[in-house]
Amino acid sequence: MTTKLETPPTPETAGAGKPTNRRKPKVRESRGTLAFSKAQRSKALMKHAILILAGGLMIYPLLWMVVSSLRPNELIFREPGLWLNSLEMSNYTSGWSALTHPFGHYMINSAIVVIGSILGNLISCSMAAYAFARLQFTAKKLLFGIMLLTIMLPFHVVIVPQYILFSQIGWVNTFWPLIVPKLLATEAFFVFLMVQFIRGIPRELDEAARIDGAGHPRIFLRVILPLMVPALATTTIFTFIWTWNDFFGALIYLTDPDMFTVPVALRAFVDSQSATSWGSLFAMSIVSLLPVFLVFLFGQRFLIKGIATTGIK
Repeated sequence: MTTKLETPPTPETAGAGKPTNRRKPKVRESRGTLAFSKAQRSKALMKHAILILAGGLMIYPLLWMVVSSLRPNELIFREPGLWLNSLEMSNYTSGWSALTHPFGHYMINSAIVVIGSILGNLISCSMAAYAFARLQFTAKKLLFGIMLLTIMLPFHVVIVPQYILFSQIGWVNTFWPLIVPKLLATEAFFVFLMVQFIRGIPRELDEAARIDGAGHPRIFLRVILPLMVPALATTTIFTFIWTWNDFFGALIYLTDPDMFTVPVALRAFVDSQSATSWGSLFAMSIVSLLPVFLVFLFGQRFLIKGIATTGIK
């Protein structure tokens, strides 16, 4: 009689028919994940390096202007680099008083135009946007389409008839031609921005206010307007930047040096008949950029929030 010797089960046969936890695929998976993360990191580093290089190229002219404002006038174009051997602060003092009035006079003129333009856009564009978003009237879609078409209309096309109109009224060489059009909702971009924002506000709020006896003026002032703060902030920032930097309109309508705004005053530093004081010009250019930089710095989050919540994708 023969007997079969039982062999001890091996690890391969012991787990036959039973699910086993294999570690090799996990090791392979972790290795693949590690390789994938390394590829992602290298790709992200490459993107950031390209963005930093592109940002450096774009900011180089601004840095060069800052450095040039601190150099003597005769060394500005001889040394194109960003290294400073000495600081020349006299460019700021001489540039501040180089024109007929101190440079602060022209900044006040620009501030008057900017404040009037901001108030005009906030009042007129918000009212027009409420009308397009909430009211029902004849040819509403047609008028809204015409309003959008004016975004593609260049300013230079209408400058001649506007100048003739304002000259007949007697507004040339005043601030009125630069402010009054803002009171008539002529900025179609801001109207469209606010229309998209108001359309995102639930109509149930209007109905609840209407049940309480509120009409359209009260609904606009008490319900819609407080909720439009992001869109109003975006309009304020854009209007400030565009109006402060406006050169063409101020050059056309303002001919008296006492009425010059900042861009036109900077143009007065360049004289074709005599030597141009480039150091003073660059110094006052830096001074004129400070308000724009501060407004954008402190209003950046409102700007992003206003654009992100207006439905513009």
